[in-house]
Amino acid sequence: MLLTKTAELPTAETALPGRAEPLATDETHFVSGHPLKGPYPEGFETAIFGMGCFWGVERVFWSLPGVWVTSAGYSGGITPNPTYEETCTGRTGHAEVVKVVFDPSVITYGDLLKAFWENHDPTQGMRQGNDVGTTYRSAIYTLNDDQQREAEASRDAYQAALTAAGRGAITTEIQPAGEYYYAEGYHQGYLAKNPAGYCGIGGTGVVCPIGIGVRA
Repeated sequence: MLLTKTAELPTAETALPGRAEPLATDETHFVSGHPLKGPYPEGFETAIFGMGCFWGVERVFWSLPGVWVTSAGYSGGITPNPTYEETCTGRTGHAEVVKVVFDPSVITYGDLLKAFWENHDPTQGMRQGNDVGTTYRSAIYTLNDDQQREAEASRDAYQAALTAAGRGAITTEIQPAGEYYYAEGYHQGYLAKNPAGYCGIGGTGVVCPIGIGVRA
């Protein structure tokens, strides 16, 4: 039962119980060497994005100038401190996400949104390519009101571009961020540790008419 995936989000009554203690994870980023959990430099900001399998998503963002550190994790759900195996069942409610800590004097939140929209297909519902299930849904979890407004505006702008290109409706979840849980250490910087590893994300080929050219 635990290993059975579902395409429906759980309720508080049906979600897995999880645990009180955080999972063990890396202390520093495999590529940058910066601390995953901080402290972060003064004035830097944080963003959280879900675009499918977090291995490829993390590489998209750590490659961008102005991004200080990234991490793979789980957010948007119910179960506290979920494991990867639990999250993949769909019974924690979480999406696989990447937390991005960035220098806003070098790269803006709008630039990150452009990279978000252009590097996956936000019209697929509870899947991303061949990765099927709630954990792979497209999501933007915002940290303040300005991010919420900017994310919603970027969605509308990209929807217009997608519609003009004959593509479908955006299904991206945009909502204030809840708890972010760091994924296990072997997920952190995965494609740098495993250069031939799986990367399942891919864009629509439609340009997002916001920000600067930061497609990875």
